[in-house]
Amino acid sequence: MDQCVIVSGDDALATTIVEELKRAGARVARLLDSELAGTRVKTELARAGVAHAAAVVCAGDDDATNLEIALLARKANPHIRVVARVANEVLREAVSADDRLSVILGVADLAAPAVVEACLARTTHPFEVAGMEFVVFGAEAPFDATLREIYGDLAPVAVVPEQDAPDDTEVVPCPGRDLRVSGGDWTAMIGTTAEVAACGIEIPRQTRMRSRQSRLRRFIYALRALPNEVNPAFYPLIGALALLIASSTTLLHFAYTHPGMSWVDAFYFTNETITTTGYGDFSFAKQPTWLRLYAALLMGAGVTTTALLVAFVADVLLSRRFLMLSARPRVRHLRNHIIVVGLSALGVRVVTDLAKAGYDVVVVERDQSNSFLSTTVELDVPVIFGDATLRQTLEAARVDTARAVAVLTRDDMINIETGIVIREMLAAQPAPDGNRWGEVPLVLRVYDHDLGSAVAQRFGFENVRSTVELAAPWFIGAALGLQVMGTFSVGNRSFMVGGMYVQPGSELDGVQMFEVSTQTRVIAVTREDAPVRLHPRRDSRLEAGDTVYLVGPYRELVETLRKGQPSAQTVTDGAHGTVGCQHDSHEVKAS
Repeated sequence: MDQCVIVSGDDALATTIVEELKRAGARVARLLDSELAGTRVKTELARAGVAHAAAVVCAGDDDATNLEIALLARKANPHIRVVARVANEVLREAVSADDRLSVILGVADLAAPAVVEACLARTTHPFEVAGMEFVVFGAEAPFDATLREIYGDLAPVAVVPEQDAPDDTEVVPCPGRDLRVSGGDWTAMIGTTAEVAACGIEIPRQTRMRSRQSRLRRFIYALRALPNEVNPAFYPLIGALALLIASSTTLLHFAYTHPGMSWVDAFYFTNETITTTGYGDFSFAKQPTWLRLYAALLMGAGVTTTALLVAFVADVLLSRRFLMLSARPRVRHLRNHIIVVGLSALGVRVVTDLAKAGYDVVVVERDQSNSFLSTTVELDVPVIFGDATLRQTLEAARVDTARAVAVLTRDDMINIETGIVIREMLAAQPAPDGNRWGEVPLVLRVYDHDLGSAVAQRFGFENVRSTVELAAPWFIGAALGLQVMGTFSVGNRSFMVGGMYVQPGSELDGVQMFEVSTQTRVIAVTREDAPVRLHPRRDSRLEAGDTVYLVGPYRELVETLRKGQPSAQTVTDGAHGTVGCQHDSHEVKAS
């Protein structure tokens, strides 16, 4: 492959994209966002060879920088493929409406489905391919037999032998249908929804959105929680004010003369004095000197206590906490709910997907000014404010009755620490078959793949999800001109479903299916003048004009699908993408 791809960004996602593109044979020039400022973007793009580059991938973590690079690259080269990372949903939708930009991706949107599937312990992954619904599903082999004998004509995606740990070396990708497996081996197969249903595999259906609680019930919950939310000094202050009113009422009843005061008048006059609302009916003007001095002290004490009381009430009523007061009593009665720790961009997407699917969700968040809190209010999702690394916070979220926990804050170290605390809490909780640690899915978001793998191995976490690993295949595929339908994991190995148009003169033009790749599987082939061919025979040939859809480990899939592109020799010297990057496979740094 003779393609020049410009990649911008400083973080692990950009680094992974650069490494994988080089592995696929592309020549890469990298722009470091930290060294780009102002007019330097245009200059550095020119130095990187944007005029002749095949694609530019804007993978930094700053939306403004990514959009600036994307727009300037498009202006310099109208034919360049642009792949931009944009976290802001509103901005992403607005930019996506402009067809000049090839692909606009959000890391949270790409990673959220994998987190939701892990929380729900789902082993099915639906995809749409060639206008048809396909499903990848995982299940244990029910008995010793070949895959063909167990699953018929369904296409094998991967096998994980039972006796081996499901790491990268033990996953067998895309084996033949005649592979013999043992009962208990984990198998992943793919087929259309009709084919999968015919095998007796249940496909999860979209559940109805759970109903919102009535305002009256939410108000009642808020009143129940109110005593625990006010300032601790509130109750002593109420006692002091009550004592002041009672003693002053008694004193005025017996000491006020000309005329005398009844108990009601004394109580009324005490409150009138404390609140300094005026003396239209009663007055201390003609009372003894000591009583007038007492009145002055009473007014000062009354103003002080009243001001403090108003401040405490305003702190509750005017703060965001009052909107969330119903969370703790609501959560106290929940069972089989899902806890999401951290309202990051990924966290709020997971919360939204789960809530709209009808599941009870509880959020644990430290920041009371988090910008995503309005989304939880719209979804009627209770929020527990506190530090998730503390047991009392997790106990308030009812970890003991939860069906799953997803820890998705922006800080990897907080996520790991929270996961360790949750593991200890679940391990200490009895269950019918031991303890709940092995029954409750715990999903940890760890940004970097290497760190995630190390954490999973060291602490025994089975559902560590790296947002880099989940998102990188989409950026890489789009940069190479591939059509990515989805990604999923078998064991700890990433797989991808993608499609590629076979162009005349490419390596795939005229090859037989068994020559494509031993670690990828063709699931469908389409062309404009013919019906869809499902699970084509191994001796079938691909021809120019075919669109071939494959599934396999994403590195092997990228390597296979790029063969459908024309080779450098078949492209004229003046075509875009044939002139190499001016800076080949290294970082372009601002001088």
